[in-house]
Amino acid sequence: MPALAALLLAASAAAAERSDTTTLALDSQRSHADFEVKVLWLIGVHGRFGRVQGSVTLDRFRGTVVADATIDVDAITMRNRNYEEWVKSPEFFDAQRFPTIHFVSDPVPLERLRAGGAIAGTLSLRGIERPVTLELERSDCPEAVASACAAEASGTIRRSEFGMRSRRGTLSDKVELGFSIFLAGPIPEPGHSR
Repeated sequence: MPALAALLLAASAAAAERSDTTTLALDSQRSHADFEVKVLWLIGVHGRFGRVQGSVTLDRFRGTVVADATIDVDAITMRNRNYEEWVKSPEFFDAQRFPTIHFVSDPVPLERLRAGGAIAGTLSLRGIERPVTLELERSDCPEAVASACAAEASGTIRRSEFGMRSRRGTLSDKVELGFSIFLAGPIPEPGHSR
């Protein structure tokens, strides 16, 4: 009997540890990421990164969500082609050596998807990882996570913290980031087709 009790206890502990997770892919066709840096602290120079890919994992058991996004740096678009080449150069994003930017959030309460608020995480840019905090806007979607509505977030990083130290006299150290993220369907498990 003691062995059976121990087995039942272990089974109930394992059930308590289980997590009911769903992983949703980011809709890379509709999602986008933007940046803006000020020249002479007055004129904003705006650009849009290339494709945004990744996933959002919802853990309903723990009531949390984790975002994981990879942003294509090599396909930046701007109003001026010379600016595009410049921001992709080693002086700025160095797209040839570091073709992607990666962000992974810390677990965030599910309710924050609707109410908005801070999302802390780790940003990897030019091979340097730094903690960053983005601000998620409040959502009026009927569901907290919906493919019909974008999750809008923004934040600020400092160029110098990611190895971009040139033109400090004319170019702001602050870079404003903006994200508009749509979700697609669940990511199929290996061996299962969509």
